[in-house]
Amino acid sequence: MSEHSSAAGAPFGATRSPHGTRLAVPPNWRRAAATLAILGAPFLVGSLLGNYWVRVMDMAALYVILALGLNVVVGMAGLLDLGYVAFYAVGAYTMALLSSPQLGVHYSFWLLLPVAGVLAAIAGVALGYPVLRLRSDYLAMVTLAFGEIVRIFLNNLDTPINITNGPMGISGISPPYLLGYSLKRNYELFGVELTYTAIFWYLIVALGLATAFLLGRLRDSRIGWAWGAIREDELAARTSGIDIRRLKLYAFGTGAFFAGFAGCIFASFQGFVSPESFTLFESIAVLCMVVLGGIGSLPGVAVGAAVLTVLPESLRGLNDLQQALLGRQYVNGTDLRMVIYSVLLLLVIIFRPQGLLGSEQRRRELTAGRIDSRVGRAGR
Repeated sequence: MSEHSSAAGAPFGATRSPHGTRLAVPPNWRRAAATLAILGAPFLVGSLLGNYWVRVMDMAALYVILALGLNVVVGMAGLLDLGYVAFYAVGAYTMALLSSPQLGVHYSFWLLLPVAGVLAAIAGVALGYPVLRLRSDYLAMVTLAFGEIVRIFLNNLDTPINITNGPMGISGISPPYLLGYSLKRNYELFGVELTYTAIFWYLIVALGLATAFLLGRLRDSRIGWAWGAIREDELAARTSGIDIRRLKLYAFGTGAFFAGFAGCIFASFQGFVSPESFTLFESIAVLCMVVLGGIGSLPGVAVGAAVLTVLPESLRGLNDLQQALLGRQYVNGTDLRMVIYSVLLLLVIIFRPQGLLGSEQRRRELTAGRIDSRVGRAGR
């Protein structure tokens, strides 16, 4: 047996040496390595790049939760939702209103976390119920309008009674507390400074792993299989006895729940929310994360969210780079950053249409769709 064939014959999680001897890699080792990477990431990044990049990591982990929630609607059920940021706003403003001086109440973060998710889920069902008959472009337009309505509503709900403080936003939001300790303070642990950004990293990653676990189980359940059937062929799913209306409402409600969940974390982390944090661009950015990582793939969506959060920040130094290399600034760094960002996205879509970690089945489906459209045009 050749060296290549012996390596190909090794099972997943094991490799072969050049002499053909199998070298098993226990899954526990991979879990231990991943755990060490998660625990050590904020200290390593903070020491090498500074605390700002730990904050970027926090936001990347938060966007992972957001993208996983949108993946339920877009990836599992095949419903195009461009108003997803509205549910994010519902969760954030739930935390802001019920744990800040704005209304004079200060409920616990741990209590408001599920409450924000449930209220966002109710908003998701309220949106989903009247648009159940709509598909593709029409559904996208209605959900887009819903997102803008929520943002404008929050922006103007400061008169005649000041509830949301309008465009000025709400500040002074209470941080999470654990065993009486604020999670938004720096602490010294065994002689090592533990910053609040590192603490939030552990909090958000823990909640993100719980989200991924729950959605993974849901994807493999009867509801998940029914969503897949609706995504592939709604008419066939209906004739098979699947309750289309109920399952679509489940998808909207579940995706919205995790958006509200993420919004509550965001408000607590920032300590401030305003309507400008919940624009259409945010919905499109989260949708791009799902598409880039791989629609329907939980690991892919997580990678897409991390890449599209970290990449724009890593390109912020282009002004200094032009100055150092060319002696002057020829192109505005912000414009150049977005051009590079867009080109990289286009390259991924062209050369890997199924996404960074999308399945091979998804690639075949996309390729088959292109071939069918070309054959149809040739036949005409």
